[in-house]
Amino acid sequence: MRVRIGIGDTSREIELEVADADALIAEIEEAFDEEKAILWFTDAGDRRIGVPLPRIAYVEVEPDQRVSVGFTAS
Repeated sequence: MRVRIGIGDTSREIELEVADADALIAEIEEAFDEEKAILWFTDAGDRRIGVPLPRIAYVEVEPDQRVSVGFTAS
């Protein structure tokens, strides 16, 4: 699944490809509860990204899109 994380006061977004979006959401919520300073993400390609937690503006989870091929009946 693709996850986008918006960073406050900038037009930048961080895009991650993750296998389990629910686990990522739980990790973010836990970091907010523990008032961590920086949250580190690792995407499916083993890329690591650190984000200052107070700067996270939003988290958007895009479900996997299914591609249909061929004809469909209505």
